[in-house]
Amino acid sequence: MNARPPTAYVHTGTMVIMPARIAAMLERHARLDELRISARGVDAEFDAVMVAFHIAATEWRTTALGRTQAPKPEAGPLSEWVSTAEAGSALHITTRAVVLAISEGRIRANKVSGNWRIAREDLEHHKAARAA
Repeated sequence: MNARPPTAYVHTGTMVIMPARIAAMLERHARLDELRISARGVDAEFDAVMVAFHIAATEWRTTALGRTQAPKPEAGPLSEWVSTAEAGSALHITTRAVVLAISEGRIRANKVSGNWRIAREDLEHHKAARAA
């Protein structure tokens, strides 16, 4: 992945500009939706920023995944989760390479009954990061 340097995301020294894909990642993995709701009304600027995160994350999900909601963290409907073989096919790599990427922390996955399951959203994040 060819990430931009951290300074590329800083605007005029006091603002951080974040891609919508990263907002979606943070919203899902850092549970920003829960924080946005529980801290509502504490600080007007904080509220506005949390709503902006949510809008950007929802827009990215809608564009990249065709839906507005992040998948549940538990294995639910099979359509929201893929196996390592399905992920390998989508990424044009071997199943072994997918397992290696999981073990190196490049792809987030959950082990369910001894098998790796990857949320489609996490797969899309990985594909987008590889393309960047």
